[in-house]
Amino acid sequence: MPDPRSRRLALATGLTYHVLEWGDPAAPAVFLIHGFLDLAWGWDRVARRLADRFHLIAPDLRGHGDTDWIGAGGYYHFFDYIADVDDLVARLGGPQVAMVGHSMGGSVAAYWAGARPTRIRRLALLEGQGPPDQAGDVDGLPERATRWFEAWKRARTRPLRIMADVDEAAARLRQHDPLLDEVQARELAAHGTRPVRDGVTWKHDPLHLTMGPYPFRVDLAAAFWRRIACPTLVVDGEASMLRLPDADREARRGFLGDARHAVLPGAGHMMQRHQPDALAELLAAHLGA
Repeated sequence: MPDPRSRRLALATGLTYHVLEWGDPAAPAVFLIHGFLDLAWGWDRVARRLADRFHLIAPDLRGHGDTDWIGAGGYYHFFDYIADVDDLVARLGGPQVAMVGHSMGGSVAAYWAGARPTRIRRLALLEGQGPPDQAGDVDGLPERATRWFEAWKRARTRPLRIMADVDEAAARLRQHDPLLDEVQARELAAHGTRPVRDGVTWKHDPLHLTMGPYPFRVDLAAAFWRRIACPTLVVDGEASMLRLPDADREARRGFLGDARHAVLPGAGHMMQRHQPDALAELLAAHLGA
């Protein structure tokens, strides 16, 4: 399968996005939305297995990969990602599209699908229905805001994390993801770093490493999940350390009108890295139904 096509698009939201594409542009469009501190190249092994039947479109979300960072004075508020995706779909998708979101990208995809329910024909959420509920921490919001103020300042003054070379970056990826093989780790490290003096550094904006001012609340997310009428596939990694308790996952799936659940054997949270064949098979059956 040929390498993906790469392009840059200036969006109405003000940033220029980097996008990878696989497959025939005339085929049904499937948007692949990556998770926190990941990038579009993370979908490569899955996308190559689906490119004979779909037009796969994977953006680097703002402040990730080769997409623009926000300018001075800006922050990565969650709905900014959703507004970017909305413009990408308007430019690159047809009247209806399918969408696959992983982790944070799953929340982005689900919120977009709830905001645009007539535009989505199939949805897949890969451990993508949010972190633990934080609705009970309302009294802690002032302290959270104070931590956010200070973290924002530190993120803009702290020196960049510099690694000696791509091999060191690959080793760090494997340290955080033991199921990631050496070859793929080096590929992702090569795409996910940029050269600087004395070595390489990650491409993502360090501002992402600050905790945002707004906690995740299931009751607010559910307002979007309830509006999703299309068939939705919810996938968990059997070996994931980030899976929510069974009761929480079941309750969240219950807000979706037409949901099917699958557990992917041999996969952790980063399932698209660990089991690309099995995940592609699951997605092909769901997206092409």
